[in-house]
Amino acid sequence: MRIGSNSTGFVRLGAASFRTHPGEPLANAREIEKVLEDAGRAKTDLLVLPELALTGYTCGDLFLRAGLLGKVNEALGMVLEASRRTPEMIVLLGLPLLSEGQLYNAALFLQNGRPLAAVPKSFLPNYQEFYEARWFSPAGDALSDSAEVAGMRIPFGTDIIVESESGIRAAAEICEDLWVGVPPSARHAAAGANVIANLSASNETTGKARFRRDLVRMTSAREIAAMVYASSGEGESTTDLVFSGHKLIASGGRIAAESIWTSGIVSAEVDLERIELERVRFRTMKEGLPKDAQRYRRVAADPTFAAKAPLWPAAVDAMPFVPKGEARRNERCREILGLQAAGLAERLAKTGIRRAVIGISGGLDSTLALLVAAEAFDRLGRPRSDILGISMPGFGTSEGTKESARRLMEALGIDSRTIDIRPACRQHFADIGHPEDQYDVVFENAQARERTQILMDVANAESGLVVGTSDMSELALGWATFNGDHMSMYAVNAGVPKTLVKHLVVTEGDMRPELRDILQTIAETEISPELLPPDASGRIQSTESTIGSYALHDFFLFHLMRSGFAREKIVALAKIAFSGTSPEEIDRTAAIFFRRFYAQQYKRSSIPDGPKIGSVALSPRGDLRLPSDLGRIE
Repeated sequence: MRIGSNSTGFVRLGAASFRTHPGEPLANAREIEKVLEDAGRAKTDLLVLPELALTGYTCGDLFLRAGLLGKVNEALGMVLEASRRTPEMIVLLGLPLLSEGQLYNAALFLQNGRPLAAVPKSFLPNYQEFYEARWFSPAGDALSDSAEVAGMRIPFGTDIIVESESGIRAAAEICEDLWVGVPPSARHAAAGANVIANLSASNETTGKARFRRDLVRMTSAREIAAMVYASSGEGESTTDLVFSGHKLIASGGRIAAESIWTSGIVSAEVDLERIELERVRFRTMKEGLPKDAQRYRRVAADPTFAAKAPLWPAAVDAMPFVPKGEARRNERCREILGLQAAGLAERLAKTGIRRAVIGISGGLDSTLALLVAAEAFDRLGRPRSDILGISMPGFGTSEGTKESARRLMEALGIDSRTIDIRPACRQHFADIGHPEDQYDVVFENAQARERTQILMDVANAESGLVVGTSDMSELALGWATFNGDHMSMYAVNAGVPKTLVKHLVVTEGDMRPELRDILQTIAETEISPELLPPDASGRIQSTESTIGSYALHDFFLFHLMRSGFAREKIVALAKIAFSGTSPEEIDRTAAIFFRRFYAQQYKRSSIPDGPKIGSVALSPRGDLRLPSDLGRIE
């Protein structure tokens, strides 16, 4: 999907601070010239500078002196001239703006030597260390919807969105506007702005940086927008305050770039297409606002860099489902396992079912399901012996996974059985006239269905509930036997992708020393359905050799479901994220994913209930409603 003339959806947003010279507009203009040059070399589409950058924030009563205001005009001329050298960049500059006999703390959009529009500050802090009402008028006192800047009459007000063919639709607010109960950003976003800029001069106090970061991050989430925040730093007066030059870029609730206590530029590539698609899905962001919230003036800017040449990010997260950082990952994994256990515990309590029955293979998925069941029974105050784990070795079962299954069940203190499925399968092959040595889909699926039959019948006999083990990645691919391992009575892993399953298992081992060794062994075991005997060289059946890397499949799944991107863009991003994988292998795996994802919807249409875990889910009753007989879509 093209965004204006932007073929990829990405734009480069920047935030900058510099050594400020309070009361010296010409000196600040020279500093800004250097910043513009650096940002231009980096092909920045939109650059945000701090509040009152042209004068400094801490000028005090100098704002009331003709000497300062006169130099502002001269300094602005220098900045406008410097902007001609990078005509593809939109700049947001903070300055005092005199209009109709009133002085405003304003943000000025400029590009290629000309001012585009000016936005006055709506909310003036006038408490504790702040005295802005002494010098400035708020936006609500404006006498006109235009102002003269650098000899031009330009739009003036808080109802302005500056647009470019790069897809940028930018609106501005200033410092305190971010902190109020109903910030201007809410109206801006409802009116269509996809980039919210906040020009600030926020001083530091203990803990304020963290709070400010959360405000910016959550604003980008609430408004489904990119948020660019630039605050003044070095050089501002330290009479009573200290300034850090905090700069933040956030999108969709995530911090994309940040710098504090240093001058210079931070930048990030932000995907405007993803913002657009998110807004299509989540339309309640406009609710509760005044009906005139969308009556905004649109100001056209010239095309920026991203409209003239395709922009791709330098780096892309290869594991979007896996939380970053060990501490955060451990916390998130414990939360996920708790959600799974809560769902299973509630299902057992509501149905009055006494036992849980689980097929234990010694692989990752069944291990996670068993850990969830143990947690659920602990929460219910029921003995773990009411969990029945059944090991069902078949023609491809290795001694390693069989031993892992035994050790795991023993370590968790559950009831266990071993039922060899080979005699029953041989009888079945004889009944249907299928050669036992014909290793085809019948040979494989017969084993999966035999195991499911055992689990269902034992559950009936034991007044139990069959806990499903299949994960979300397998559901996405339809990598399950219909009416075999595809079916259970409650699918605890249905919301967990394969790349996350391993982390859940390893994290549980790290927190439970008595399980660490066995869980580590299971985590290191190659993923295999173990349905075929080893080949002549002794190699076992490998899932990923057949269908491709689960890391790639999960990457495709995330960006298809969460981002909503078309296949071509997802594959292009994958080639950046997985730079060590050949493009041919990525293309091969993508072909498998997109063919199977749509063709296998019929399996997902009849899957059992299971707890939703994250923002991506495949339940046909909730997040993914598709016909069961789709053809080739992508």
